[in-house]
Amino acid sequence: MNILNSLFVVGIIVSFVAYFYYKTKQYRSTLPIRKKWYTAKAGVALGVFMIFLGLNVPIIYTTLIGYAVASMFILMGAGLAFSNYKRARHEGMYVEEEYELNK
Repeated sequence: MNILNSLFVVGIIVSFVAYFYYKTKQYRSTLPIRKKWYTAKAGVALGVFMIFLGLNVPIIYTTLIGYAVASMFILMGAGLAFSNYKRARHEGMYVEEEYELNK
């Protein structure tokens, strides 16, 4: 269980760093579509963060409440990651075009 907990903690840290990275890229970007694209990518990272957090909770708290909280985190994180993945994929098609128009 200790190795599994360590893997989930690494996943939590990596996804939080990715969220922070994309949020700073969003604030530094000047083009509107690119800003939305980075927002969606940050949303995917936040969803993955919630999933890893939800997977880690039952290892620490093995009660019924722990499992209920974990399932809520996993479901909400999966929904957030999936919807933002679809947004990022859609807006990603227009990022290069917007860059070429605003050279």
